[in-house]
Amino acid sequence: MRRRVSHFMATLAGVVMLILTINLFGEHTVYALPEYANRTGESCATCHVNPGGGGPRTLRGALWAAKGKPDKVPALPGVLLAPGITDGAELYEIACSTCHGPNGEGLIGVKLAHSSLGNDGIIRFNILKGRLRSGMPSFVGAFTDSQLQALVSYVVALANGTVEIPAEYPLEPPALNCTAQSSPETCGGN
Repeated sequence: MRRRVSHFMATLAGVVMLILTINLFGEHTVYALPEYANRTGESCATCHVNPGGGGPRTLRGALWAAKGKPDKVPALPGVLLAPGITDGAELYEIACSTCHGPNGEGLIGVKLAHSSLGNDGIIRFNILKGRLRSGMPSFVGAFTDSQLQALVSYVVALANGTVEIPAEYPLEPPALNCTAQSSPETCGGN
């Protein structure tokens, strides 16, 4: 009887360890829940690094979760998105390129380059207020006034087509001189 109980306890301990290991180290599927965006009035990108939602949280998202997921996502007053950055193109790269593309070509977000989307006021409004239906978060308090003006000017220039977009690959393409008859010593052995 004693042997049977100890065997049962050892088996039970093994099962508990297996469950704990799976829970701690197993792959967890994370789903974005659009009902949170609807409830809070914020886009998924407010709380998640991925603009589509799900996955790792931003600082605001972590604070929101720590506060029990209330109906309002807490603000981070005084926390700038890019402290010390004053160049509009660099601010765009930090804050906008993930969704709108590095050159404004549009990825998840709307295409900005050569789009004539609007003037300073419209762009400023969209940056500050966000666009919940399209998934764009609000950037109120994320920039200083001068940073915001630099970013707005850059986005307007992108939309008007006056920004020179750098070449995707600024280096000259390589000269490939190998043929099927070339020796392996001079053409990498392939």
